[in-house]
Amino acid sequence: MSGTAPARLSAEASRAIGPSGSPLRLLWRRFLRHRLALTSLAVLIVLAAAALAAPLVEAWTPLNATKVDLMARSAPPSWAHPLGTDELGRDLLLRLLYGGRVSLAVGISAALMAAVIGTVIGLAAGYFGGTLDSILMRITDGVIALPLLPLLIVLAAVDFTKLGLPAALMEGPQGSLYRIVFLVALVGWNTVARLVRGATLSMKAREFVTAAHALGAGNTRVMLVHLLPNVASPIIVATTLSVGNIILLESVLSFLGLGIQPPMASWGNMLTNAQELIYSAPMLAVWPGLLIFVTVMAFNFLGDGLQDALDPRAGEGHQVR
Repeated sequence: MSGTAPARLSAEASRAIGPSGSPLRLLWRRFLRHRLALTSLAVLIVLAAAALAAPLVEAWTPLNATKVDLMARSAPPSWAHPLGTDELGRDLLLRLLYGGRVSLAVGISAALMAAVIGTVIGLAAGYFGGTLDSILMRITDGVIALPLLPLLIVLAAVDFTKLGLPAALMEGPQGSLYRIVFLVALVGWNTVARLVRGATLSMKAREFVTAAHALGAGNTRVMLVHLLPNVASPIIVATTLSVGNIILLESVLSFLGLGIQPPMASWGNMLTNAQELIYSAPMLAVWPGLLIFVTVMAFNFLGDGLQDALDPRAGEGHQVR
């Protein structure tokens, strides 16, 4: 009887923990309590879906994002143009949707590239330590110390075809998109690198890493299989928070004429085109500015929610936001 009681208690405890106590279920439960993050996720899904549906909207409606109609410049909203037209008579709604595709693509792809670079540098610095750690961290400190916006302005003016890159890749509207993604990723990896290095330093002294070495695992396997999953939380949070900042950087560069080049639309260059008409047609600036604001705030709130959800110290009694 005494032998079966612990077994029964153990089985009941397993059922109680079960799937509801799994890490993913607990993470999702903590995330659901962060109402602002949940709302922000819904807003971002709607924005992304609307941007991806831009070609379908153009195909199924008489609206056109590239057709110039100089007789209908800066027209107010109407049945033909739900948000009016821009300074060249093009439909503003479709321009905003296509601009969202570009701005979101730049923000997400540049953030992912920066996260990959920062993760590689942070893992190597934290795991190997010593001279390599010192060199990589001094490089990171040097990048952090650089004035970001002036540096991007200078790099955006560089002719990359003279550096050996294919002219077909770097010229034209698509080339400006690749350039912005590359430049922002080149200087935006430092936050992820420092976070990953700190997490790796604390993890590499754990028993499971020592056991992996004892079983004959190599350095690459230890870093990728044993350390990387355990330092994923700061990577996810930092990447999410950086998307909003990258969208702002793209908007600033496009506003200065060094970002996405016409005829490709982005929210930043739409603001550039609207600056001369701010008094006669203010909505040309209000709509892209509002979308930039909403998107950046949504990514920031989403990052805060993920940070709370991924924090293992966050208990069931965490305050609802």
